[in-house]
Amino acid sequence: MLPPFIIEQIRKREEDRRQHERPLHLELPLVHPEPMRRPKVEDDIDRGVIIVELGT
Repeated sequence: MLPPFIIEQIRKREEDRRQHERPLHLELPLVHPEPMRRPKVEDDIDRGVIIVELGT
């Protein structure tokens, strides 16, 4: 059987190795939607008129 201090050393080394193998956090690639753009003032000139009759 191994002496206790050697067992403790092996345990510490294994624990250190495990900590270095797995990342502490993950960075997820997030896609941010582009902000909606307002139409240009020039587009307002070509607008038409719609008449909707409700009821008879």
